[in-house]
Amino acid sequence: MKKTIYSAFLASALVFSSCDKDYLDTAPTSAVTEEDVLTNTKNAMAALNGIHRILYLQHNSSQNQGGEGSMKIMMDALGEDWVQTLGTSWWASEHNWISHRNAASTSSYNHAWYYFYYRIISNANMLINGLENATGPEADKKMVIGEALVYRAWAHFQLVQVFGERYDASKDNTQLGVPLMTTNTTEGQPRATVKDVYAQVNKDLDDAITTLTGLGARPAKSHFNAAVAKGIKARVALAQQNWADAAKFAQEAIQQSGATLMSRTQYTSGFNNVDNPEWIWGSKMQADQTNYFYSFFAYMSANFNSTAIRQNPKKINSVLYDQLPTTDVRRQLWDPAGTSIPAPANGVKAKYGQKKFLVADPSLSIGDVPHMRLAELYLILAEAQARQNNAAAAATLFTLVSARDPQYVRSTKTGQALVDEILTQRRVELWGEGFRFLDLKRTNSPLNRTGANHLEQFAWAIRVGNLRVEPGAKEWQFLFPQSEINVNKAIVQNPL
Repeated sequence: MKKTIYSAFLASALVFSSCDKDYLDTAPTSAVTEEDVLTNTKNAMAALNGIHRILYLQHNSSQNQGGEGSMKIMMDALGEDWVQTLGTSWWASEHNWISHRNAASTSSYNHAWYYFYYRIISNANMLINGLENATGPEADKKMVIGEALVYRAWAHFQLVQVFGERYDASKDNTQLGVPLMTTNTTEGQPRATVKDVYAQVNKDLDDAITTLTGLGARPAKSHFNAAVAKGIKARVALAQQNWADAAKFAQEAIQQSGATLMSRTQYTSGFNNVDNPEWIWGSKMQADQTNYFYSFFAYMSANFNSTAIRQNPKKINSVLYDQLPTTDVRRQLWDPAGTSIPAPANGVKAKYGQKKFLVADPSLSIGDVPHMRLAELYLILAEAQARQNNAAAAATLFTLVSARDPQYVRSTKTGQALVDEILTQRRVELWGEGFRFLDLKRTNSPLNRTGANHLEQFAWAIRVGNLRVEPGAKEWQFLFPQSEINVNKAIVQNPL
């Protein structure tokens, strides 16, 4: 029987029917049926917790597929600010712009990306569409449905950004995006237009904001509330060049999040603790549930004792780093000499190596993963204001940067020059947190690794001898997994 790839994922990934205890934190037995989950809000909340856990579980039995943390690494590996130490190691194929253009391999990251986000969508759909008759407090039902709506919106947004051509506010955006899944089915679905995907994403976020507003405190920062939904709405608006909405929702998220910018001491403490006052949304890791070699910190931390860290520590683009003033605390997150890197025994102390991400115990890959910080919202707000020639942009930027550099002087730039300054600050502030490829694509900017500390063996096959990829090239679109193409005759592949 033919099934689409996301249908196959549906069968194996539903938190309701899995026999793997990983999917339900509070399951009293090894199997929980869909009917049981949708019976009452207590079971539905347990299933929602299962979706939260999908963000940091191992997927496809692959060492480098540890949920959303791995997706973040992929997005930065494709950029120019994240630099490999070795030309052949984990993430080399991604860094070389090979993996996301390999339709055939089930270990390639186009397959991983497709699988991961549709898995989230399939689980969210069951909660959104099946809780009408569940017993339990109405507020709990609203929380589960509201959070599931955010997950469905966010996952579709992540998918359309990489598989579709970029959203261009000056055009009709009828180019093909990804299949829209608002109900679960085993029938192959065609690719919806980019315009229609964004319309559904925005509808889901609007419905989520309405549903979550007034519900009170969320259980933990791994959960969504209205402020987080508005932060994601601001991201979406930024990608659509809808500057007014980007500014509006970023401002509301800032005001309603309750977050404060971290101190300079907290800034150099390892980016591993969800209790940081600046974190708005993040995944909490449990010390007794180590993620071994598939976690975000197994690849990104400076001090976890693994081969990936010892031999291939991650570095910052030297050109970007050299723009940082000596008074900026963020300069302390990398070392151009490499001597201060807290590498494990026999580990490489790479020049321009990073020490932004650290584990508390070098023998364990434990660290909470940030998904949204207050700093990002200030940067969205500043960029949206600057693109509207709003004089408040410089003040917004000053609020953030002065917290990192007490000697920073409020910018007097205007127009594109101010936008460029904000984007540079964004590159530094969000380094390693999974934004760079998406930022390059949404701004229609080239990938440019020339003149920096990138290894020459990363002059990849698609651009031999050249460390650039021009905007608009077909390589900016991920290829759909061939296993999906084989069974879903309704879908159309991107240009090979």
